[in-house]
Amino acid sequence: MTKISAQIIHYLVVAILLAAFGSVRAAEPGDPAAPAGVTEGVPDAVNRAAADPQRRVVLRFVTEGDFPPFNYTDADGALTGFNVDLARAICLEVNAACDIRVRPWDEHYPALAAGEADGAIAARRITWSGVAKVAFSDRYFHTPGHFAGKRDGMVIETTPEALESKTVAVARGTAHEAYLKTFFHESAVKTYETVDLAREALAEGKVEYLFDDAISLALWINGTNSRQCCELKGGPFLEPKYFGDGIAIALPKSDPALRMLINTALFKVHESGRFDELLQRYFPSRIY
Repeated sequence: MTKISAQIIHYLVVAILLAAFGSVRAAEPGDPAAPAGVTEGVPDAVNRAAADPQRRVVLRFVTEGDFPPFNYTDADGALTGFNVDLARAICLEVNAACDIRVRPWDEHYPALAAGEADGAIAARRITWSGVAKVAFSDRYFHTPGHFAGKRDGMVIETTPEALESKTVAVARGTAHEAYLKTFFHESAVKTYETVDLAREALAEGKVEYLFDDAISLALWINGTNSRQCCELKGGPFLEPKYFGDGIAIALPKSDPALRMLINTALFKVHESGRFDELLQRYFPSRIY
């Protein structure tokens, strides 16, 4: 190979390398523009979030601090609970930092409307009045009705036929009373002025069963007030007409992309098994 040929090959290699790495230079007129909102020289996470409107660098949640086991402060003053850990799992799924702050219940919806929060995760029930003010994520928690009975380890069916002539306590004026009187009219339904009185009737053996909200029943059964007297019986009753559409994360109406992001993350949390882990941790009595 001649000296001239070697020089030519050398120049060709240099030209190829310059073409391959030509992006490491100042932008020239006519170069394709970067996606709107993407800033050079900032962390990749910020650029990716700006390029994709569904991405978030941080998710800001508001909750309450005094509703165990959903959201509360522990003995060390740390915010914890089922909702708090679920929010953290959502942030992990979308690769975003998590900012969870305690605010009074009545300030949650205004904070969403003012852009001060991305979501309110505080055991918010899906209601018509709520839908008028905010958007809701997919339901992540049911609010079923459930029977409880004396702790005897007996497995029973809680059908109208199985509970015919059985005494059942229920709080007066509740959806649970309406449900019993509609579908369990052959049972001996005893109404009490408050849920606490109905629970006490079961604990003292004045009735055979109690029908109430599954969540509050599970908390009572595992708390000290029940004196370990009772356990859940049968399965959940989920009819929305009586027991509502469940619990969801309240979101701003103005951000449908955020709702899609949260719903996708919730799905992934379920699929990964993480949601069941949280249920078992905070609700030892399986409510559904």
